Amino acid sequence: MSNARDVLIRPLITEKSTSLMQESKYTFIVPLSANKIEIRQAVEELFKVKVLAVNTVRVMGKTKRMGKTQGKRPDYKKAIVKLAPGSQIEFFEGV
Repeated sequence: MSNARDVLIRPLITEKSTSLMQESKYTFIVPLSANKIEIRQAVEELFKVKVLAVNTVRVMGKTKRMGKTQGKRPDYKKAIVKLAPGSQIEFFEGV
């Protein structure tokens, strides 16, 4: 992927991801095609921090029903990024 903003779709703010911020771990939704190297480069470029590790999880979309109609939520990939000690992303701190 050419642009860093195309790699990081949006941050994921949940109760669990908020507790991970205490350990300098931040969670993002990324495209299914993104790999760990692209995610590392995008975070370092956009937020000017040093990334130690990137873990990815592929989340399968749930099947949902509305009466007789059945549908499926889209699959997505979640990236958990661990930063170097002393680094933080100010974007998340206002949450």
